[in-house]
Amino acid sequence: MDKQEVAERIKKLRMARKMTQNALAYQAGVSPTYIYQLERGEKSPTVEYLDHICWGLGITIEEFFALDDGQREKTADRLSALTPKQKQLFNDFLNSL
Repeated sequence: MDKQEVAERIKKLRMARKMTQNALAYQAGVSPTYIYQLERGEKSPTVEYLDHICWGLGITIEEFFALDDGQREKTADRLSALTPKQKQLFNDFLNSL
């Protein structure tokens, strides 16, 4: 997956959750400028920062790369209903596997 595909996927996932760039930045613990630059394809995220962004979107890195659009949207809908604490617990659970 190239830089532009990563950019498009981040933007599509963010918009599917009706999140602003600021909201995603806050959830991911990064700056809004960084999200803006990623979505424009100006920067490539490190694995560490992509993990933060995925957490902010309520998905894992594996889901970011593995799911097709239909599956990703279903997962996004389910995860978007979780509270931040539930998302953290879910992420911790997945990491423990």
